[in-house]
Amino acid sequence: MQNVRQALTVSELTRKIKQILESGFPSIAVQGEISNFKRHSSGHLYFTMKDEAAQLPCVMWRSRAAVLSFLPSDGLKAIASGRISVYEVRGSYQLDVQSLRPLGAGELQAAFEELKKRLGAEGLFDPSRKRPLPVYPTRIGLVTSPTGAVLQDMKNVFRRRFPGLQLVLVPVRVQGAGAAAEIAEAVDDLSRYGSLDLVIVARGGGSLEDLWAFNEEIVARAIARSRVPVVSAVGHETDFTIADFVADVRAPTPSAAAELVVPDRRQILENVADSWYRIQQSVLGILGDKRERIHNLLNSYAFNRPVDLLRQHSQHVDETLRTLHRVAAHAFALTEAREGSLDQRLRALDPRLALRRGYAIVRKDGAIVSSVRKVHAGETVDMEFQDGRVRSTIEQRK
Repeated sequence: MQNVRQALTVSELTRKIKQILESGFPSIAVQGEISNFKRHSSGHLYFTMKDEAAQLPCVMWRSRAAVLSFLPSDGLKAIASGRISVYEVRGSYQLDVQSLRPLGAGELQAAFEELKKRLGAEGLFDPSRKRPLPVYPTRIGLVTSPTGAVLQDMKNVFRRRFPGLQLVLVPVRVQGAGAAAEIAEAVDDLSRYGSLDLVIVARGGGSLEDLWAFNEEIVARAIARSRVPVVSAVGHETDFTIADFVADVRAPTPSAAAELVVPDRRQILENVADSWYRIQQSVLGILGDKRERIHNLLNSYAFNRPVDLLRQHSQHVDETLRTLHRVAAHAFALTEAREGSLDQRLRALDPRLALRRGYAIVRKDGAIVSSVRKVHAGETVDMEFQDGRVRSTIEQRK
């Protein structure tokens, strides 16, 4: 009875095994040959990793399988990274694969070319997507290892060329299992941060296997959707990764990236000094021209002979006034002459002057008689002399 009470059920034993295995192998990388590969209609991948002496069931869920940079197949040697999990229904353990990459330069290169072709067809490498870098950045995000020489090299360049620059570091693993996911998450975090001028994704040199995290699709898509420009600085000048093609700018090395994104303070100071000198010379030239014009103006006749100029104008005014007086006097004389002539003509036409000379004006019935034929014998007429009037009767017309 005591043995019965101490016995475990199958489920209890399986759960204990599950706890031991999953806590003992939370992150592990396994290399081997892929066999029994199957893509389920759900999008999950099921396959076996094997070598000469053993085999390990593996599962890769759809969300991770969607970002694979190559298509797995039977017989392909690869490295699978993930954690050990127990499938309680069958009482079997398996590898929950988080990342999968080919093993060997040939397989890696083929995977690289396949992903490059696919992303290129989507337009992720299109030059029209490339954004220019700011000329004078003030805050830069860094995605790199916090312990490598790369970070110190870039900091030294920043300190020498552009002191006062603010750096925001997101430390990540740059190779091995889970590195690609950390890099992609860091780029996304800095993009959401929003207060950056640009982001540098950096790693030192290494083999194709060492740099493989930067060839993962998850990293490429994180760089493509970044809200700020991204500079890829991975490996040496001869190394090329998928991140280089997607990034807005590729730098051959991390140190070169630091020199590329910030100007040289000494060059800026030299440019400022040169600009100041050119502005100073331009202003001095303008002032010299103005000074010469003022000097010429002060030495001109108008400034040195103002009294003469005033006298000339005064003399001209006097001559004009004399001309006006002469013209006015002549006009008045003509007017007086015309008035005298008119007065004489009017006087000559005055009938009273003729009466003084012995003439008389004859009127009949109030009308002036201008002809003897207009009067007849016996008619009465009035005769006007210079000193009065008389009434007369016509006796006879001769």
